[in-house]
Amino acid sequence: MKFTKEIERLEHSAAKLTVTVAKKDVAESYTQTLNKYVKQVQIPGFRKGHVPANVLERKYGEQIKLEAASDLIDNVLNEIFSDEKEIENRPLPYAQPKMDDMPTFDSSKDFVFSVTYDVFPKVEVKDFSGITIKEPQVTIGDAEVQEELKGIQERNAVVIDKGDDDKVEKDNIVTINIVEKDDDGNEISSTKRDGFVFTIGTPENVYKIDDEIIGMKKNETKEISKKYAKTDSDVELAGKTKKYSVTVTQIKVRDLPAIDDELAQDVNEKYKTLEDLKKDILNNLNTAKDKKIADIKSNSLLTQLIEKYPFEIPESMLQAELNGRWQMMAQQFQTTPEDLERMIKASGQSKEDMLKTWTGDAEKMLKSRIIVDTLIRDRNIAVTPEEIEEEYKKIADGNGITVEEVKKHYADPRSKEYLIDDAKEQKLYKGIFEEIKVSKGDKMTFADLFKQN
Repeated sequence: MKFTKEIERLEHSAAKLTVTVAKKDVAESYTQTLNKYVKQVQIPGFRKGHVPANVLERKYGEQIKLEAASDLIDNVLNEIFSDEKEIENRPLPYAQPKMDDMPTFDSSKDFVFSVTYDVFPKVEVKDFSGITIKEPQVTIGDAEVQEELKGIQERNAVVIDKGDDDKVEKDNIVTINIVEKDDDGNEISSTKRDGFVFTIGTPENVYKIDDEIIGMKKNETKEISKKYAKTDSDVELAGKTKKYSVTVTQIKVRDLPAIDDELAQDVNEKYKTLEDLKKDILNNLNTAKDKKIADIKSNSLLTQLIEKYPFEIPESMLQAELNGRWQMMAQQFQTTPEDLERMIKASGQSKEDMLKTWTGDAEKMLKSRIIVDTLIRDRNIAVTPEEIEEEYKKIADGNGITVEEVKKHYADPRSKEYLIDDAKEQKLYKGIFEEIKVSKGDKMTFADLFKQN
């Protein structure tokens, strides 16, 4: 088919394609459509397949022209967008090309039509001048290992009931029945709550009466008057005085195991001694630290590149991302997107409000992804089978499992593709960080490191 095309780039990563089809091909398209009608249409007084063309044109002329024009447009667009040379000008899959008005179809003239559509955003990262990266300085020592051991100890604790004459103490797990009372000492039935469980000295107690309960015994009832500070974080309590009737129904205590070789063996049979467990903890902490620092550095890099080389995200791409997040949220709540919208509405919000709050983060994520993909393509970054084997080993070492177990996890083609893409991305960052200035950042603890956004 003979045609000419002109592609004009518009704002917001959109494009306008104008095509002119030669009148010879226009006439052929019309003839093909007309012949199809001749074969298929049946009109009284004529045998099927023998209806004169002029009769069909009088009866179905406009419909034939419209169908011929539509077929012509489809064929031309398919030919243009299947051309590998036009890969940068292909429309995104999120939205179909739009035509404001169907042009007049005349089989004796050239046929001209235009469509607009969103294209993949273009960004050209020319250099990294002005980009500076600060790497947090974190040292992991015995204190961090001991903190992890404490967590393991608590997770392996046995919860047992305290004796009837034993009193509530800090860190005990208590169960209470509680009800608020009015100024006349009458119970406010709507506030009654039975079987409320919390640990003394933790934020789990929304009533904040831990100190008042300490010293109570099982089945003991106590009248409590609690004055809350004006600066209390709970606006329902701030500056108020509340009266409660509280009955302790259960008191439990965690029986913590000793931190020794036996605990290590209980955690995993691969540990023979406590020292074995400590070494693994230290290794895992360092792996987590390195990954977090790498994430902070790459996020800083991309944030600065987005500012240095601004570009726009097509509306269809943004909406696809937001809708994808909405679908994922529905899955997390184990419901349908429609039911999720009803749930959100019942809470006093709306889907539109929630999507609006996600927009900034979604735009940044998309821009970051586009910059990374562009740099990987421009730098021809690839990974070898040997490098993937090294990734398997790194994952195995970091998780305390065998390489064979890792390979089994990535046996699915899509999972392996994700691993390959991640390896390419890490290879990209490694090369860039060798080119730009990476200076020492603030010293911080392991815990503070994970508070960084």
